[in-house]
Amino acid sequence: MIRTEVLSNALDTQHSFQGATPFRHVVVEDFLDPAVAEGLLRDFPPFDTRKALNEHGEVGRKAVFEHVSGISSGYRDFYRYINSKPFLDAMSELTGIPDLIADEALFGGGTHENLDGQGLDVHVDFNIDERRMLHRRVNLLVYLNKEWEESWGGLIELHSDPWTPKANQVKSFLPLFNRAVIFETNEYSWHGFKRIVLPEAKKGISRKSFSIYLYTKDRPAEEVVAPHTTFYVPAPPPERVAAGTTLTAKDAEDIQVALASRDGLLRMYQKLLVEKEQRLRDIVTMRRDALATPMHDYNRILASRSWRFIMMLHRIKYRMTTMLSRMGLRGR
Repeated sequence: MIRTEVLSNALDTQHSFQGATPFRHVVVEDFLDPAVAEGLLRDFPPFDTRKALNEHGEVGRKAVFEHVSGISSGYRDFYRYINSKPFLDAMSELTGIPDLIADEALFGGGTHENLDGQGLDVHVDFNIDERRMLHRRVNLLVYLNKEWEESWGGLIELHSDPWTPKANQVKSFLPLFNRAVIFETNEYSWHGFKRIVLPEAKKGISRKSFSIYLYTKDRPAEEVVAPHTTFYVPAPPPERVAAGTTLTAKDAEDIQVALASRDGLLRMYQKLLVEKEQRLRDIVTMRRDALATPMHDYNRILASRSWRFIMMLHRIKYRMTTMLSRMGLRGR
């Protein structure tokens, strides 16, 4: 389903990918066969509030649909293709990253729809799929928007160092129809997009895309770090907000949005710290119980508790990442 011309130029695309800055990436126009791309847009699911709930049960401005094979026959065929060996081989040829592995669950992927007012804080993605203990290596984002203008926001941005705004270098790309943005995920693949602000006549438009995340069993030793969740950097104040200036209504709105985003991140990280403390208490309890247990029962209890503990960690990880996705802090 990838366009034949794209596959024919795979080596050139790979060279561009390998040499790109601020991290390895490439933009491919007309990525999918035109009929496939048109079908994905035609059958794109309507915005579903059940797919847009944040961690507080509130309806947000982003909906993610992971179970895409149930959308239509076209989506079912596309789902089968992106889990097939020909697709994975093609992605390896385009990136130079061998032995890529699909995610049949499309965890955090699938269709992404962002409405007016939605943004995505700059972040690096979680690095390990702990369900399968695989390394996250490649993000493939296929955009499905027939019209989009730079002034609307929502451009995908690749950042060199968002922690130091003055030195940060940014590349941005319009989310145009059948444009694919492919980039490697690592500890410095910072990306996101500014808040969407549509003109009044375009309020009915939404930012549509399809996200695919690929994995490998291993990665270069110098890139391996401990498993971590997605890390976000709150956006700095707008450059036009400086001492001596008079704030406009839009300035005040942008500041309020930035503060709300920062506060959401703080609440999220507080929740994660509380959960971590609970996990540590569970470990202490398990060890204390083990010391008071006769040796012939120790292995049985340890195995039982260890299994429950591991499963608890996986459940927490799943809930946390799902929460991030629904907040609009994950996904593209």
